[in-house]
Amino acid sequence: MATLAPAPNPPAVPVGRAPPLPWATRLAYGLGAVATGVKNQGFAYFLLLFYGQVVGLDARLVGLALFIALVADAVSDPVVATWSDNLRSRWGRRHPFLYAAALPVAVAFYFVWNPPPGASQGVLFAWLVTFAVLVRLLMTLHEVPSIALAPELVADYDGRSALLSLRTFLGWSGGNLMTVLMFALIFPVFSTAATPDGQFNREAYTLYAAIGSGTIATAILVSALGTHGRIPHLFQPLPRGRLTPKRLVAEMVETLASRSFAALFGAALLGAVASGLASALAFYLYTYFWRFSAGQVALLTSGVFVSAAIGGLLAPLVTRRLGKKRGAILMGLAAFLGSPLPILLRLAGLLPEAPWAYWAVLAATIVDVGLIIGFQILMASMMADLVEQAEVRTGRRSEGLFFGAVGFAGKLVTGLGVTAASLLVAAAGLRTGASPAEVPRAVSDRLAALYVPTILALWMGMIAVLSLYRLRREDHERNLRILAARRGA
Repeated sequence: MATLAPAPNPPAVPVGRAPPLPWATRLAYGLGAVATGVKNQGFAYFLLLFYGQVVGLDARLVGLALFIALVADAVSDPVVATWSDNLRSRWGRRHPFLYAAALPVAVAFYFVWNPPPGASQGVLFAWLVTFAVLVRLLMTLHEVPSIALAPELVADYDGRSALLSLRTFLGWSGGNLMTVLMFALIFPVFSTAATPDGQFNREAYTLYAAIGSGTIATAILVSALGTHGRIPHLFQPLPRGRLTPKRLVAEMVETLASRSFAALFGAALLGAVASGLASALAFYLYTYFWRFSAGQVALLTSGVFVSAAIGGLLAPLVTRRLGKKRGAILMGLAAFLGSPLPILLRLAGLLPEAPWAYWAVLAATIVDVGLIIGFQILMASMMADLVEQAEVRTGRRSEGLFFGAVGFAGKLVTGLGVTAASLLVAAAGLRTGASPAEVPRAVSDRLAALYVPTILALWMGMIAVLSLYRLRREDHERNLRILAARRGA
């Protein structure tokens, strides 16, 4: 029976000497990110559009509902992280959570896209809050323990970037496949005389919910089963006495007390707001500012597969050549300064009309998203390296706490980005339920003009904070040697 662990700060120890990590296990581990990718892209790209333009819930209420769900989710991250760091069970610290999450989160994801037809604003708001909170809380049971496995599966500086590159590539590709499926197949199928654009047909989202739910459950179970054989070689916390809330908080503060963690934490806060804003407005800009068709958006979204490959290949290469911090800053600057460039050119009248505008946006998006993915991989790998640094100081192995703390920061403020997006939509004067043909060019231009300076300020602030990170390759390798000597003793 699983119990929380208890003696003052004994080290976590591996049960046995780990053999090399097989590629099948690496692949299974990475596939777990597909579940997160499907949920993230669905919530980021479609949920505001679905409830605001299809179902008819006031955009401000949609933003509030998603913010409430994110706050509830954020609070759950450090709780699940600390729980999984200290869990003692026959299936290790992480796997019980993975198995417990698979089916419930899939069911909750299905219902979030199926509110009662003809419901009032109050009922729709309550429905969205309830099921958005459930999806996020249940996904945390998978997400935090799953990402926390990475530092246990691979310890070396370069190998972590490679493993997280595979995971990130699969997560982006899996989530993006669902988005492409929507624009390339599902929306066209549900285009009718009454609803010429399938994006505004709620039946399309019912099919999307069914496919997405099945994908989420399958990805989590495949990942859990595929890494199950690795449990004997993962770390197990030793008994430590009773863990009171006061003691847990004190240990969390002690573990996270480093300048490098503060830098990643602060960067994650700003990056999450920016990500929430950019994701929520992506399809608004494609639909109302650029006036792209569903087929064009499908091709544009398909380019993310190339982007994921670019980011996945670049991150390990940059790690070897430049180191993680310098590589992340350079990739981030290139990505974040280049992202709004097509919008600025269009507003200035320097970007020609279709088809040239479309191909310019497609090329810029592929490169830009690839750099952003590489940046995210390096950020995660930098966080993983803090695990050993903290273990040297405290004697505790706290992978979940590090990733859970950053998840807490990100989720707590991503809702601010989504809320900001809904406020920009309202400030631009974009009417709820309006088709692209009904929106004046001045309104869509106003939305883009409000978006660009807001997103640039957030991204540049994130890069400035990240520059405070200090852990280098040599520091990480020294930490590994110290811990190896302790365990040998």
